[in-house]
Amino acid sequence: MLIAGNWKMFKGPREAHAFFDGFDAPADVDVVFCPPFVSLAAAVESGRTIYAQNVHWEPTGAYTGEVSPTMLLELGVTGTLVGHSERRQIFGDTDEMVARRTRAALEAGLAVIACVGETLEQRESGDTELVLTIQVEAIAFAAGEHESLVIAYEPVWAIGTGKTTTPELAEEAHGFIKGLLDRPVLYGGSVKPENAAELLSQPSIDGALVGGASLEPDSFAAICRAASTS
Repeated sequence: MLIAGNWKMFKGPREAHAFFDGFDAPADVDVVFCPPFVSLAAAVESGRTIYAQNVHWEPTGAYTGEVSPTMLLELGVTGTLVGHSERRQIFGDTDEMVARRTRAALEAGLAVIACVGETLEQRESGDTELVLTIQVEAIAFAAGEHESLVIAYEPVWAIGTGKTTTPELAEEAHGFIKGLLDRPVLYGGSVKPENAAELLSQPSIDGALVGGASLEPDSFAAICRAASTS
């Protein structure tokens, strides 16, 4: 069971140190943290498994504001998120860009959590499976069933809204994704201590990508404990 905490644009280095001083989780759960770029070095010092929130596909070059896989590895970072819905919606990441980021990171030796998911409009129009197929197949074409690749299913309408898909719908989506690409699939979308156990007990859900609830040591530890007993 893998539990990943995405801190988004929260917690500078000082807050990162304070978080790790107060965090404790069961030893039988794989836990990774995805802090903002400025806090990666501080997070690495904790001895925890640290992923970046994004990565570029080139090792060097004139790409102002970007960070390469080799730079992350030199820092001690061992993996990265790619294709988070906020990257897709706010910053214009396309399926092709997500695939290129995925392939470059894996080839460099980073683990990857690649995010996929539909908007509310797409779900209500009955296009969930079409959207997932396009997104997952782009990643599959670029990376195949790479042993360091994990998929995260995040229904966009359930991210940061307090809304959560039912465990049954999440299980259905996870099963569909695994039919396209045989890799572990995490659930992401307003995962909280109150709903974690029910979500993580579903047979096709292999862990969680946690946003807001990963910002407090106690709430994130509670989700990790739920994973330990699922």
